[in-house]
Amino acid sequence: MAENHPKAANPSLDFDNAQLAEQYERVSLERQFRSGQQLIKQLDPRPGERMLDIGAGTGLLAEYVAGLVGASGEVLGIDPLPHRIEIANRKTRANLRFQVGNAFDLSEFGESHFDAAYMNAVFHWLAEKREPLRQIFRILKRGGRLGISTGARGNPNPLRSARAIVLAREPYNQYVAASTTVIHRVSVDEMRTLLTEAGFQLKTVDVRPISRPQASPEETMEFSEASSFGNFLGHLPEGLRARAREEIIREAKSAGATPERPRERLQIVAIALKP
Repeated sequence: MAENHPKAANPSLDFDNAQLAEQYERVSLERQFRSGQQLIKQLDPRPGERMLDIGAGTGLLAEYVAGLVGASGEVLGIDPLPHRIEIANRKTRANLRFQVGNAFDLSEFGESHFDAAYMNAVFHWLAEKREPLRQIFRILKRGGRLGISTGARGNPNPLRSARAIVLAREPYNQYVAASTTVIHRVSVDEMRTLLTEAGFQLKTVDVRPISRPQASPEETMEFSEASSFGNFLGHLPEGLRARAREEIIREAKSAGATPERPRERLQIVAIALKP
């Protein structure tokens, strides 16, 4: 149910490093964190609840949620990237903790363990989505809520379009990952089907237009490399990456990707319940 590409793969976890993690902590504040706050508003955390943040990154949103559930509640943030968990652990408090983990293995948690779980800007990284949803369903209490916020299939992305053009050229096309995709977006209908198949009752599944000022190609490149934990260009030999960055930025600018042109995108926000 992901985008139809001839070659699709899970993103590599090996490209991340301490510099990219610190970069993500900084650049995600105005994007993922802000959209995450809107998701959490709909998920409606209550004092005393136990919450699971899946794909917590550097912990900005989990820290925010910990303030909402209060001292009697608990928030656990998991992420498969140790460098990001290291930064998140700077935010720990009595009701907030982090650990390395991912959506494909929630076996350490018993059935009906959490009141709510959420994935903010995470769902599109899951090449296979059914097993994570089944596991989340199992660990939620009856009446528990799942919140998902993710970009919708078909969103235009000038920088990724420029990337595809550049990586099709010599010498970049010699590297196999140039022809794969690690982003697996779904449509609203596919989201509904996936959640229903996993056993959830749908509360709301909406697609919303978002308009934000278009960052410069240079700023977008910085964000893309950090938010993709190095998967944007990490498959290239280190000696080729700087050259590829320059060519992609030039290509994006020639296609009209400038701060003067706002970027329109669609976001799916889903809230589902365990009956």
